[in-house]
Amino acid sequence: MFSLSVKSTRCLLLVITFFILFLNQSLLKGEETEAYPYNYRLEAPRVILSRVPFTVTIQAEDAPPEVVIPFTLSFSREGVLIRGELKGSNPYTSEEIRLSDSGRVQLTLQVGEQEIVMRSRVIPGILSILPPLLAITFALIFREVIIALFAGVWLGAFFIYDFRPFAAFLRVVDHYYLQAMTDRTHALIIMFSLILGGMVGVIYRSGGMHGVVEKISKVARTPRGGQIVARIMGILIFFDDYSNTLIVGNTMRPFTDKLRISREKLSYIVDSSAACIASIAVISTWIGFELSLISDGFTSLGVSRNAYITFLQTIPSRFYPIYTFIFGFAAAIMVRDFGSMYKAERRCRTTGQVIAPFAVPIADPETTLTPPPEETPRRWINAVVPFAAVIAITFSGLYLTGLSNLKAEKGAAYVSSAPGYEIFGAGDSFEVLLWAFTIGSVIAIVMAVSQRILNLRRSLESWVQGIKAMIMACIILLSAWAIGGICQELGTANYVVEVSKNILSPHLVPMVSFALACIIAFATGTSWGTMAILMPIVIPLGYKMPLAAGLSPAMSESVLLGSIAGVLAGAAFGDHCSPISDTTILSSMASGSDHIDHVKTQIPYAFTVGVVSALIGYWPMGYGISPLITVPIGGVLLVLILRFIGKKTDTF
Repeated sequence: MFSLSVKSTRCLLLVITFFILFLNQSLLKGEETEAYPYNYRLEAPRVILSRVPFTVTIQAEDAPPEVVIPFTLSFSREGVLIRGELKGSNPYTSEEIRLSDSGRVQLTLQVGEQEIVMRSRVIPGILSILPPLLAITFALIFREVIIALFAGVWLGAFFIYDFRPFAAFLRVVDHYYLQAMTDRTHALIIMFSLILGGMVGVIYRSGGMHGVVEKISKVARTPRGGQIVARIMGILIFFDDYSNTLIVGNTMRPFTDKLRISREKLSYIVDSSAACIASIAVISTWIGFELSLISDGFTSLGVSRNAYITFLQTIPSRFYPIYTFIFGFAAAIMVRDFGSMYKAERRCRTTGQVIAPFAVPIADPETTLTPPPEETPRRWINAVVPFAAVIAITFSGLYLTGLSNLKAEKGAAYVSSAPGYEIFGAGDSFEVLLWAFTIGSVIAIVMAVSQRILNLRRSLESWVQGIKAMIMACIILLSAWAIGGICQELGTANYVVEVSKNILSPHLVPMVSFALACIIAFATGTSWGTMAILMPIVIPLGYKMPLAAGLSPAMSESVLLGSIAGVLAGAAFGDHCSPISDTTILSSMASGSDHIDHVKTQIPYAFTVGVVSALIGYWPMGYGISPLITVPIGGVLLVLILRFIGKKTDTF
């Protein structure tokens, strides 16, 4: 009995001792971490490219402004150690970090006794360009756009998720496609594309499109005239690339079909006009973003320079958009083409087939919508009024939303004296287009019903049919956005920049800036993303390198302006011709073209203009030669290429 009591007492004492030690240790820990009781966040890339710089961000989310918190960040490989301080809730961003060995790496954030651990994978940088390369290659070879894009997304997810094929397949569906769908901007684009399809469906069923064809046919009766009219319309709708693509393509398609202009040529005209005109227009949805990047670049250098004046100074050296318009008008006037575009045009002229025999348009109202009965009046006003309303609402909506956004950001006093370009640049183009196409749909339905061409039920049926015609295009858009997310997560653009920037010299900065922008925009399908990536790099290079090399002020200015213009023009190149660019997809959709045929026929043209831009435009500009000299030379060269390489597609 006594021994049992002793054992019980010993056990009780042991339990009490452990409890006291545990309580004491907890109290000690509480005392040690009391100075840092905040929520810490560690942000680093999930996938790190070897020998490519990356940054790490650390933040104490609830810290008051006056607190200073020391920390240590260590890596499990290569002995990288960072010591720093968090000042209040302001985030700490590390200097560029490079890791050379592939494999797993563990990041450990130490704040007092607290530890936050994050694991990443280091992979060879070359892998980052394989997903978009695979998607583009598969699309061109197998002509299955959706499968090709899906394969590219899967390959990227395979690299990101530890080379596990099945896990990568699941992440493609539940992460990348879902993320692309839930993004607000993407959702707005999908919505206004579908609503536009509905509006076109009503206009087509009510005979409005046929009326437009009959009206324009009196002005332009030949393929030459049809192409020129389409080019002029592409320039007139200068304020937004999406509006340009969707309106010009849908309006001109029935007209160009009647004139036996191939869908491939129409989609090229539409695509080459949209981004090129929007990127250089002094009032557009692009200019606000472009000006902000230029302004930020000068601010980071501590240079006091007007961003808008600089923007205007770069317009003469936007060689790619300028040469594209020269080339396009020359091809229309001379009625000459070469390469796969020549084959498409000859097919259409001789057989009347606007698309190739085995082509599959991603959206073609003429094959999916119900045509108007023979007795339906062909009134052009039933098409022109809804589209004119869309243009007017878009233009005014950009101005009104720009005013509202600027007032919220900078106050009413600033808005009263704000220049027009800044107001339009601050507008929300995606919301405005959604409003415009919705109101345009209502106007189209009201006009059809009020004239007793359609009753309300048939109008709504036609509207739904138009939406159905856009489903395939929307799926391709989602796939393109998904692979864009893959490229961003893998750091594709950062890898391209890293392997290229070491070959720069002051005189080559403009040409290399243009080439880099072309490559990145083509591979990632995003023009704005390309500008955002390159501009903070190119502006310091274009400003500092000529000064360090002792170049004259005039030549230094030429290098700087050429560098900025090269990025802006190269971004337009990628937006124009990349198979995974949303504008390229929308051009195929609006023109009723097979997407792969559109890409294959326009790439030789875009590449030709791009090479002339680099060699005749940006290379001489690095040596101080004015665009006033090189623009005419390049324009003449493009005309000569059409004259001696191109072949006539007509007999008149």
